[in-house]
Amino acid sequence: MREQPPTPSIPGQSQQIISLVAHGTATTRAELAKKMGLAPSTVSLRIAELTELGVLVEDGTGISKGGRKPRLLRLAEDQGQILTADLGSRHARLGRFSLTGTLLSTQTVQVSVESGPEATLNSILQAWTDVAGGTGADLSGLRGVGIGLPGPVDVGAGTVRLPSRMPEWAGFPIREWLEEKIGLPVIVDNDANLSALGEHHATLGPNQHSITVKAGTAIGSGIIVGGQLHRGATGAAGDVTHTRVAAAMDEPCTCGNMGCLETIASGAGLVRRLRRQGLDVSTTADVLELVHRAEPLATTALRTAGTHLGEVLATIVNFFNPDSLYLTGHMASSEMFIAAVRSRVYEGCHPLMTQNLHIGAASTGQDSGLRGAAHLVLNRVLSDIGPHR
Repeated sequence: MREQPPTPSIPGQSQQIISLVAHGTATTRAELAKKMGLAPSTVSLRIAELTELGVLVEDGTGISKGGRKPRLLRLAEDQGQILTADLGSRHARLGRFSLTGTLLSTQTVQVSVESGPEATLNSILQAWTDVAGGTGADLSGLRGVGIGLPGPVDVGAGTVRLPSRMPEWAGFPIREWLEEKIGLPVIVDNDANLSALGEHHATLGPNQHSITVKAGTAIGSGIIVGGQLHRGATGAAGDVTHTRVAAAMDEPCTCGNMGCLETIASGAGLVRRLRRQGLDVSTTADVLELVHRAEPLATTALRTAGTHLGEVLATIVNFFNPDSLYLTGHMASSEMFIAAVRSRVYEGCHPLMTQNLHIGAASTGQDSGLRGAAHLVLNRVLSDIGPHR
């Protein structure tokens, strides 16, 4: 007997309804029930919740196919917003979304995680106010916020665990601190996990599988299984950056171990190696600028970094057999880097694993993490209204 795909959760059903209505694929209750394979009563329940939330409006009439004319569904005018942030070592990208998941605006601000959690989060709060178009502490219309962090996150506690690049953040109650400030739901997660969610839901179906690798100052990855984020037993699934690789030999890593992938394939690793070779670089952007100018040492280093990353990813692809492997982050802006990763993955994998495998840059680019955070915040908002029906 053929295994049936799992029934989406209540938030998943609601998000699917929003998407189908937004794209005009289904605009009546009957069309939604048929398209989603759900009972009409279930669809009616989800529509009632979305109407109460102010996301959907049911007005106008469609063409009758025998019986009463069906009422048409459409997205409501803006009835609230979600704010998100993708935090890096030296900057944060911010996003403002409607309750339908539409990205309305973005902004990038300079921050430094080395200044500690409270100073950094206060800067994010102020920047969110600016993005929302408010003044001072005005965040009217806000339904929730989501933030991605460049380190292992305890999602249940809303804290960072064993962060090698942001030690002052260890154990700091990020979610609790933000919720006290804004009095609304807060989602805290790893930045690579959020990028994986954002890219998957923008490009693949709910029953497909993908890996998204964020290659910037550090390297992280998120794993999506059947449309759902796979976190692993301790929430660290996909953290490939500290995989031991032979080519790194005894190069010390920020995690305290030696010979990690990060030391030879991350932006920070490239900066360190090129500085040893006499090049004046301080950031990943500096390295990419030299590559753009065809500087030989930088070009070779970037291509080699892609090869080393591809070697590790080949093992993961052989084990997981995903539909797609996406690359995002600063280093993924270079086609040379992506080509090196792709070449090594194809070389190291069984032909069945790469037969239909797509390897390329994330279509959502630097906004993938923002989109993933908005997806989780909307899930939380939809979950909060579900039990009242």
